[in-house]
Amino acid sequence: MARDESQDTFDANQESVIADKFVNMVTARAEVDLRLSDFEPVSSLTKPEHLPLRPKVDAIDAHNHLDSMEPAQVLAIMDRCGIERVINITMKTGDAALERLHSYHSADKDQFATIAWMNWDGVGQESFWGKLTDEFERMVEHGACGLKIWKDLGLSVRDASGKLLHIDDERLAPIFEKASELAVPVMFHTSDPDAFFRPIDRYNERYEELAAHPDWAFLDAEMSKGELLQQRDRVFARHPKTSFICAHVAESSENLARVSAMLDKHPNVCVDMSARLAELGRQPYRARDFFLRFQDRILFGTDLLPDDQMYRLHYRFFETFDEYFDYPSHASRQGRWQIYGIGLPQEVLVKLYRANAQRVFGWS
Repeated sequence: MARDESQDTFDANQESVIADKFVNMVTARAEVDLRLSDFEPVSSLTKPEHLPLRPKVDAIDAHNHLDSMEPAQVLAIMDRCGIERVINITMKTGDAALERLHSYHSADKDQFATIAWMNWDGVGQESFWGKLTDEFERMVEHGACGLKIWKDLGLSVRDASGKLLHIDDERLAPIFEKASELAVPVMFHTSDPDAFFRPIDRYNERYEELAAHPDWAFLDAEMSKGELLQQRDRVFARHPKTSFICAHVAESSENLARVSAMLDKHPNVCVDMSARLAELGRQPYRARDFFLRFQDRILFGTDLLPDDQMYRLHYRFFETFDEYFDYPSHASRQGRWQIYGIGLPQEVLVKLYRANAQRVFGWS
């Protein structure tokens, strides 16, 4: 049978028209100037949603910073959201710290507690070491229930010689022994997320957050994150009678195996999970196993200013098996992902929300 050349010509012309339309369509799309910071995709998933308004048992928020809020404002949110007590980790020192402590405790001594902030004023003078524990003792005398040592120890605090002060410097031993004597815990926030110690480049999954806050990055720090954590852990070993709290899942929420090993080795340590739902919620199977295994050693905390929606997203994570939903966060999100609920049993929720904090802080 003879070939119909007119049909070949028609097919070729049709393919050419289709190809031109495709090129034009792709070109039009490529010409759209959408900044990554403006990209806010809306999920098309259809899925069950469970939105608890209150926790299954009233909770203690064992990690917050309330210095910018007034007690009455916080109490109203607590009442709506089932929070029976908030621990304010004041970031003030000296008389300003006492003023905030008394402001909250006088508003409601049963619903507010305070953790003191380590005061490094004068650390560059040799006389500092002779009065190392003075302010700590004064804060406890006025009702503080613990002491927080922040990440500036190991990253920026320097002694009289100008050398970076190591976390396990023996000159700091009196502060940990004093905490044992006073029967109050010491909270450590040592280092930061792994991404903060990596280059701010296209491979860093928290690029947008770090690009907005480049001062949060520690790529050029004198000591690596691993060295900082090792120094911290040596303090735990040297002071077995002192109770320690590692904030933010011991700053290793991306590596729960590392946290588990630390907890196994140091029975005098517990962790709080504040400001780390973004990391925990994207590994729900491993996170659930972690919470079940260490159910007696994890404290509920948020490290986010009290807000109805913030608290309720925490309850959704702990109490449901909901999939792919927003995590509570500071103004800048930690990464471009969503989280999944871990549906903890009632007996574990009781410990997480309140019983563990009651034991650690000596409350009935």
